[in-house]
This record gives sequence, structure tokens and C-alpha cells, in this order.
Amino acid sequence: MLREEVGVAATLIKGQGGIFEVRVGDRVVAKKTFDGFPSEDEIVLAVASSLGPRADG
Repeated sequence: MLREEVGVAATLIKGQGGIFEVRVGDRVVAKKTFDGFPSEDEIVLAVASSLGPRADG
């Protein structure tokens, strides 16, 4: 979904202990909270926002 919506490829890195974080570079842009996991749309929006405005957008 990230590739289609934002044009970036995601790499899954297995963690431990129920950790779920989405990073762009070294910056965490979305993660699991006490309320649960972020939705796919929330993840796409967080990644897109962290990348800034796109030239084709």
C-alpha cells in the first residue's frame, strides 16, 4: 500500500515483545499505542507527511 500511495518501499524488521513502529529514516512516524495498532490509512498518512510535499502531488 505504501508503494502505491506514497511511492516508497517498506522493509519489515522483526522485533520482539509486541513492538510495532513505522520509521522513516531514524524517525518513528507511527506506532502501536494502548489503543491498538494504527490503521493502514494512518500509516500511509504518517509516512507521506514525514516525507513532505511531493512534486507530482
